[in-house]
Amino acid sequence: MIYILFSVCCSVIVSILLKLARRYKINVLQAVSFNYVAAAALGLFFFRPEPAQLLQAPPLLSLSLGIILPLLFLILASSVSKAGIVKTDIAQRLSLFIPIIAALYLFGESFNTLKIAGLVAGFTAIILILMKHSGKSKSQHFIFPILVFIGFGVVDVLFKQLASHLVIPYTTVLVSIFLISFLVSILIVLYRIFIKREKFQLINVLCGLILGAFNFGNILFYLKAHRALSAEPSTVFAAMNMGVIVAGSIVGVLIFKEKLSKTNYFGIAMALLAILLITLSIHHAV
Repeated sequence: MIYILFSVCCSVIVSILLKLARRYKINVLQAVSFNYVAAAALGLFFFRPEPAQLLQAPPLLSLSLGIILPLLFLILASSVSKAGIVKTDIAQRLSLFIPIIAALYLFGESFNTLKIAGLVAGFTAIILILMKHSGKSKSQHFIFPILVFIGFGVVDVLFKQLASHLVIPYTTVLVSIFLISFLVSILIVLYRIFIKREKFQLINVLCGLILGAFNFGNILFYLKAHRALSAEPSTVFAAMNMGVIVAGSIVGVLIFKEKLSKTNYFGIAMALLAILLITLSIHHAV
């Protein structure tokens, strides 16, 4: 369980760094670009993939993920800045319902009563958590957590498809995806520097490398947790999601003084209930 704790901590720290980036005028796009340099470098160091295998990754899925990930990271940063850590983290974790639905229609998985109840509770939680707690909230703030929810759900489905077609180690493909994501994001950075005359600053590189270390740590410890508890993947999945929801909520409320309504808090409780029901559904046919 120690790996899950480390993964949860890294995930929440990523959200904190993105929140602080806006506050201290860090260029998020430039930071996100060099985040993938750190992630790829650490992947090469820890996973030591064969160079020839990096070119053997499934091209369509690798390119899709390589392009989507940096764009999604920018959406995540906007959501953290505008909608807050609490709603962003919960929207990200509740995106698990998209691959669950995909499992029913794409992979032919059967649903029992507990899983259906979990889905109902989960979608209810999404509505309650994302409800505006003040009449002063702007409509565009509401859309960012929804984009996070959809984006991470789609990425999860793509990763599942990638795993099902994998003929080389998953960690090797992950490094390939990080490299593609860096190329995509750096092209956007160069466009903004030379066409939009945006200023390039070394501080953004440093912040990006720090961000990438924690982003990679999140993935590395998550994989280690699955290896350590290989017979109980649902335990890892549920513990990770519940841990991030609880930790993200505590950080958002206590450190950043984010305001939540009673409805939002009820939504958080519903989210935990939803994940618990889905976890129980894996072990019980009702």
